[in-house]
Amino acid sequence: MKKKFTFRSASVRCNLGEGGFISPRALVGLLCVAAACSILTLPLPAVLRSGGPGVSHATISRLTFDKRVSYQRAIEEVLLASPDLAEERHDPKPSLDSVMSQAQLEKKVADYLRNSQALEDYWQRSITAEQLQAEMDRMAQHTKQPEVLRELFEALGNDPFVIAECLAKPALAERLVRTMVRRQPKEGARADVVAYPTVGLVNPFQFWLRKAGKEMTKTRGTLKSSYTLPAVGESSTGGRYNPSTDTWTATNAAPSRRSDHTAIWTGSEMIVWGGSDGSYLNTGGRYNPATDSWAATSIINAPAARSLHTAVWTGSEMITWGGTDGSNDLNTGARYNPGTDSWTITSTASAPSGRRYHTAVWTGSEMIVWGGIDESFSNTNTGGRYNPDTDTWTVTSTDSAPIGREFHTAVWTGSEMIVWGGIDESFSYTNTGGKYNPSTDSWTATSMASAPSSRAWHTAVWTGSEVIVWGGSDGTYLNTGGRYDPETDSWIAISTTNTPDAREFHTAIWTGSEMIVWGGYFSDVSNHYLNTGGRYDPGTNSWAATSITEALSGRYGHTAVWTGTEMIVWGGFFTDETLFDDHYLNTGGRYDPASDAWIATGPPSDRLNHTAVWTGTEMIVWGGRGLDDSGDLNTGGRYNPGTDNWTAITTTNAPSARYYHTAVWTGSEMIIWGGFDNFGNNFDTGGRYNPSSDSWVATSTTNAPSPRSLHTAVWTGTEMIVWGGTDEVGGYPNTGGRYSPITDTWAATSTTKAPDGRARHTAVWSGNEMIVWGGALSGFVVTNTGGRYNPVTDSWIATSVTNAPSPRVAPTAVWTGSEMIAWGGGTLCPQPCDSYIGGRFNPGTDSWTATSATNAPSGRLDHTAVWTGSEMIVWGGDDNSNAFNTGGRYSPNTNSWTATSTTNAPAARSSHTAVWTGTQMIVWGGNAATGPGPSATPSPTPTPTATPTPTARPIPTPRARPTPRPRPTPR
Repeated sequence: MKKKFTFRSASVRCNLGEGGFISPRALVGLLCVAAACSILTLPLPAVLRSGGPGVSHATISRLTFDKRVSYQRAIEEVLLASPDLAEERHDPKPSLDSVMSQAQLEKKVADYLRNSQALEDYWQRSITAEQLQAEMDRMAQHTKQPEVLRELFEALGNDPFVIAECLAKPALAERLVRTMVRRQPKEGARADVVAYPTVGLVNPFQFWLRKAGKEMTKTRGTLKSSYTLPAVGESSTGGRYNPSTDTWTATNAAPSRRSDHTAIWTGSEMIVWGGSDGSYLNTGGRYNPATDSWAATSIINAPAARSLHTAVWTGSEMITWGGTDGSNDLNTGARYNPGTDSWTITSTASAPSGRRYHTAVWTGSEMIVWGGIDESFSNTNTGGRYNPDTDTWTVTSTDSAPIGREFHTAVWTGSEMIVWGGIDESFSYTNTGGKYNPSTDSWTATSMASAPSSRAWHTAVWTGSEVIVWGGSDGTYLNTGGRYDPETDSWIAISTTNTPDAREFHTAIWTGSEMIVWGGYFSDVSNHYLNTGGRYDPGTNSWAATSITEALSGRYGHTAVWTGTEMIVWGGFFTDETLFDDHYLNTGGRYDPASDAWIATGPPSDRLNHTAVWTGTEMIVWGGRGLDDSGDLNTGGRYNPGTDNWTAITTTNAPSARYYHTAVWTGSEMIIWGGFDNFGNNFDTGGRYNPSSDSWVATSTTNAPSPRSLHTAVWTGTEMIVWGGTDEVGGYPNTGGRYSPITDTWAATSTTKAPDGRARHTAVWSGNEMIVWGGALSGFVVTNTGGRYNPVTDSWIATSVTNAPSPRVAPTAVWTGSEMIAWGGGTLCPQPCDSYIGGRFNPGTDSWTATSATNAPSGRLDHTAVWTGSEMIVWGGDDNSNAFNTGGRYSPNTNSWTATSTTNAPAARSSHTAVWTGTQMIVWGGNAATGPGPSATPSPTPTPTATPTPTARPIPTPRARPTPRPRPTPR
């Protein structure tokens, strides 16, 4: 039995029925799922959206300043009642008026209007509706407080336009202004600003901002575009579900993505804290390289969220201080004790003024902070010494102190703090510095004779006898540096032979014998986010490159610490050149200079549409698509539930990055095959991964099936059988192939009596046959037909459609030992919409038995299903509007369902993976924010329409290659 897709919207019919085409990714979304089908909503690609229910055409609207202030008040009311603040107060919620004046509310609105208008007037880069939609999606996908974000949405009436303008725009505008201010001094500046006569001018925007004054906050007409409100979720960590106890345990996970955070080394752990992912963070994590595992830091009594702060290690505590929360420069901080996982707030009595871009060092008994820029845009030469034993501050002398500055470096020699370089009070690069002696509270200038050229955004390390500075920028990128001896007050230039590429925003650590620099950024005709580095030996005045094999992706805004044997790099970001957007990272790596080798830290990066197999002791995940469309992946990891630890798998000889591929486990190897990438390529390539040797071997392409994605694969015990899918020319082949890893050879599967070609179907191995069922046929026809393939006879037998479940796409299927159970998936509207109904297929009798609907999970697709030996467990998925963290256990013996607990369950998601270990189901990855979310207006009841004429799907259009843009400048 077959059904045609019918679409409610005439505009959609026109797009799909008269030459409209669709890619494998879009095929996933063009589905109406059973329980949700009383209202037809289609999450179409942007190019196909031309109206429809709940989406208005763009109009010019005006949000007055007073309206914006009232919405800001609603936002602040929700934040004041948030659980974090409630824990900190230990008392009833105060009124907003008692903690925030009307003038402060108005200032917040004026600030974001100023930023937004500055982007348009000063840089000629207006914020687009697409950027605001992406910002709302980012918030929904990566929030660590989904309940609070939902309350914020509700406080703004769940109106996508208001949320875009009053919640997303403030965060996006502030981030984009920071990005633009980081650019070259004169990049994009207007003529009247460029004319300011300052040699080495770095921030003309600050001058222009003062000049513009109140004109920046005038309210303009706003483009009211067709925004959709995303579903709120969390980042895609995973969980282990034990059906015996109906309980969940979270899988080990790294802190959320971020940059401009801090990191310190305790002697056994790296602690990262704070930073920004577009919003400011007060979360963190402790990473233990011995176990390759993370533990979250407490947020109880933690300092307010911030970035651009400093952190030092005292021997027993981490002290964080200063930074910015986006509205204010801070003079607050706290001491974190990892032994008790607790925070103690630092005193503000006599503390230095709030600031960012300052430095901090630990003397053995005190933390010294110095320099930076304050709220008045003044580069200061003030500082303070903080004693954690007495919780007191002592002001540092300004007599003979270096001129005020930001983006400088500071090191502790054992008796003095040495500061050098940066951008001074006149916004000029400098090569001056000073030595501060806390015992005498006095300063001595560093010599300028033979000093390196003026610069900022460089690095500095202390060797035990010398300061080594390297890299940075003076308006051009630098690969020069120098060694400063404080005893003789003299400089020696360091070699530029074999030096790393010139750069800024890199990191540097001292190993005891070498300085290692890594990462950072430079720009020529294009932008370069670097994953290269170098080791500098001052004993021989020579450089050696760091390996790029298995190295992390290029980045800046990251951190690096030295453990005594390894350098650990973590976090940071890179900029998407096509979307003009920052992508924050929560990946890291350990670099061993002795072996010149990299090992990835912790779990794989967040992803969806990946694969997972169970080896008997470990879950192996591989490939997929990075969240935020951050790219296709050819990385993965092995997860051991016994130790709750991850081990990265090598990318050497790994297949190219892809998603919608398949994976099977042979007993000793994982075989990856096929798939699709963001440039429109389907693959007929693959690889065999051996976890024992952590190595890849490519699969032969001789006689392999044609390139394809959205196909299925099963393991027979000796061969992998792939079948179906969608190919390079938009066809749905009914071809396949049997792959023998022993001989690395392919044999084609017969097409005689084979089922119609299809994609997003299911397949199971019965012990002697492969059974395929359901899926989407050519022309977007869904089916409930199938076939049984016998590899011994290379022959097909059709499966019965009598009493079969209704036609559907993307169902799940498990093999029980005697039956295939198919469940869920996308079916069509109007009724019947019954993808919460499934069926058990018995190949011995070629017959179907319906699964009970009583207590069954709600209808869904892009969920997972595993077989435990006695039950099928389904979990997660979405109905094109909402993602689920619910599921059910189905017993075929009693034809009954039992709901899975949601207590401590992972965040709702779809397009994840699940494996069965023998005692637990492990789910991992996926997309937490699914579907268009609630609409601003209700959708009408669908009525039958003519079936669209089937059209072939062409190869998806490749993404445009990134266009180079000017380099960033400091935040």
